Amino acid sequence: MGNEKSIYNTGNYIKFFVLSFIGIFTFFIPITINDNRTIPLDHIVTFLKETFGPAIPYYILIVIIMGAVYPFWKKTWNKNVVEIILSIFKVIGAIVTVMLVFNFAPAWMADPDMAPYLFDKLVMSVGLIVPVGAVFLALLVGYGLLEFVGVFLQPVMRPIWKTPGRSAIDAVASFVGSYGIGLLITNRVFKKGMYTVREATIIATGFSTVSVTFMIIIAKTLDMMDIWNIYFWVTLVVTFLVTAITVRIWPLSKLSDDYYEGQEGHPEQIVKEDKLKVAWGQAMEVADKAPSLPKNIWINFKDGFEMTMAILPSIMSIGLLGLVLSEYTPLFDIIGYIFYPFTWLMQVPEPLLAAKASAIEIAEMFLPSLLVVDAPLITKFVTAVVSVSAILFFSALIPCILATEIPVSIPKLIVIWIERTILTIIIVTPIAYLLL
Repeated sequence: MGNEKSIYNTGNYIKFFVLSFIGIFTFFIPITINDNRTIPLDHIVTFLKETFGPAIPYYILIVIIMGAVYPFWKKTWNKNVVEIILSIFKVIGAIVTVMLVFNFAPAWMADPDMAPYLFDKLVMSVGLIVPVGAVFLALLVGYGLLEFVGVFLQPVMRPIWKTPGRSAIDAVASFVGSYGIGLLITNRVFKKGMYTVREATIIATGFSTVSVTFMIIIAKTLDMMDIWNIYFWVTLVVTFLVTAITVRIWPLSKLSDDYYEGQEGHPEQIVKEDKLKVAWGQAMEVADKAPSLPKNIWINFKDGFEMTMAILPSIMSIGLLGLVLSEYTPLFDIIGYIFYPFTWLMQVPEPLLAAKASAIEIAEMFLPSLLVVDAPLITKFVTAVVSVSAILFFSALIPCILATEIPVSIPKLIVIWIERTILTIIIVTPIAYLLL
């Protein structure tokens, strides 16, 4: 029996349909338990919080200390200037958390609106949702669903986003997986000569946004889980719409079309006929080659846990720095004036607050939510979408991009961030008024 036949078997069909469905169900289908209507992943995390409540801060503390030690243990802390700065911030994050958990933080830090707010509202949620979410992501992205969708998206990707069809997998992997996974794929594919410099940069700055798990935390912080599906789908559409515009303006429009280190490059084969057959074939191939379920779950959990270790100390330090600068200096008010004409023009309620929240996103993507917790729903919704759609922020994503082989500078990344933020405000505000 040839290889062609061997991948079309009941085992692979079950993997594709059943496991992919469990993944979809966990992330996208709200159910009601104890009068609380939300997605199953959120219910699981709520259960963990209720069951292990008092122990969770100590678990988080251990994860943060591990995250601070990790770059030194792996000897990556001095790889470049960005890595050195980030590693120092991670150590600061660990020190702040120790002070907080053992109650000897200075008064300004122990202020309920400072470190405790960051710790209770964000760090605890991220510390639970990302590793648990990673387990279910193994089901959503590991058994051919992405590849199946990718074939049908080929005719869309090139005309709209100026990237190959295969980048659809990257885009979806980032959105449902994580920017870490997305950038990992992008960098790997770029080094193989399958993306040009411009394509790789478009994907890294236009698709590698935070994943569903992070969006759940934003929605929970802003008390928007009852409109979770509206929030998710609007954010998805707006993010990709903004990317379609930014690829046509400077700096993305002027980047090089060369391949990695001057390679010849391998442009992709376009599927024009028998799309269903090809898509099904590719899905079955992935299902066939996928590791066993326990191994796949372990690999994804490990990735999710490592990501949690990397993010939590940064949130506690860069996030705290962002809150301190926001509270005690006019820095984000000043940056916010870049966006104020747009929030005012689009009639976002409390336009100055919305502009300041949009500005603080560059430090850490969770901070805007903390600023608008008590704002009107439209303002919360616009801010929640901007947090994700703007994509670029210094506590995690920008260092991740700089750690890849993709040659893009910090000034260009900041210009792209400003463009994305303004475009998001303009596009999402009318949608918010229409739907809410």
